[in-house]
Amino acid sequence: MTEQNPDDFRTSAVRAIRIEREAIEALEGRIDDQFTRACEVIMGCQGRVVVTGMGKSGHIGNKIAATLASTGTPSFFVHPGEASHGDMGMITSQDVVIAISNSGNTSEVVTILPLIKRMGAPLISMTGNANSTLAREAVANLDVSVAVEACPLGLAPTSSTTATLVMGDALAVALLEARGFSAEDFAFSHPGGSLGRRLLLRVSDIMHAGDRIPRVTEGTTLSGALLEISMKGLGMTTVVDADGAMTGIFTDGDLRRTLDKPIDVHTTLIEDVMTRNGKTIRADHLAAEALNIMEELKINALPVIGEHGELVGAINMHDLLRAGVI
Repeated sequence: MTEQNPDDFRTSAVRAIRIEREAIEALEGRIDDQFTRACEVIMGCQGRVVVTGMGKSGHIGNKIAATLASTGTPSFFVHPGEASHGDMGMITSQDVVIAISNSGNTSEVVTILPLIKRMGAPLISMTGNANSTLAREAVANLDVSVAVEACPLGLAPTSSTTATLVMGDALAVALLEARGFSAEDFAFSHPGGSLGRRLLLRVSDIMHAGDRIPRVTEGTTLSGALLEISMKGLGMTTVVDADGAMTGIFTDGDLRRTLDKPIDVHTTLIEDVMTRNGKTIRADHLAAEALNIMEELKINALPVIGEHGELVGAINMHDLLRAGVI
C-alpha cells in the first residue's frame, strides 16, 4: 500500500466528482425520442412498473422503483435471479418492465427476456450499450453509457451507476409532471414522515374544541380572563358576546402590554384590553398554515373558526410541536 497524504485523498475525491459530473452532463443530450417513448409507454401502463437489475444495477433499480412509487407511478423491484425461480409470477401482461444493465448482456436479466416478451409486457431498457441484447429487445432504450468510470481501475460501477440513477430520476420527474402529481398526493405516499404531517394534518385534527376552548364572555373582569387562560393552558383566551360570537382575543402579549398601564385587574373588563379583529385560522386549513401565521406574526396561539366564521377551536405552538408539524 502506497503512503498517502491529505492532498492525495482530496485529489482522488475531486477527480471522482468531476468524472461523475461529466457523466451526468452527457445525459442531457440523450433526452430524445427514446426517452419520450419510454414515458408514453409508462403513462399508458394499466398495471405497475416492474424494475429489475443485477448487482449494483439492482441497487440503483431499487431506488428508481421507490422514487417512481412515491411520485405517482406504482412500481416495485424484482430481482432477476429470483424471477427465474418463481418471482416471474409477480409480473403481468398489464405491467411495464424496466430492465437495467450497463453491459446490456447481464445473463440473469437476458434469461428472463423471452418470458417478458411472451407475456406481452412492454420492456424499457437502461443500458450503456445500444447494440446489446437488452437494448435490441426493448421498445425504448435509455442510453446511460459513460466515457469512463470514476474508479481508476475502470472496474467498480461508479459514474455508470450515477448516470443510471439520474436518468431514473429524470424519468420519475417527467412522469410526475405529466400526471399533475401534487404535494398532497406526495404526502399520501409519505404519511409517517414530517413532510406528510405538514401536508396532510388539518387544524381540525389537532385543535382544542368544545369545553377545552379558552373562552370568556364580554363583561368578564381581567382577573377572570387570566384565570381562564391559566386553566386552559393555551396562553390566550377568546372573548365572545352574549350570542357566542367571537369579538376579540386576549393573549400573554396583551397581558404584558396591559400591565404597563395603571389598571386594576379585578375591575377592568376584558373587552377594554382585548385585541379586536385578531388573527384567526379556518379549521379546514393545513396545520402548517397555522405554523406559518404564528411564525410570521410572532404569536403562539390562534382561535379557530368554522366555515361561517363561528368559533370552533383554538390551537397553539405546543399543539403543532406535539403533532410533529414543527
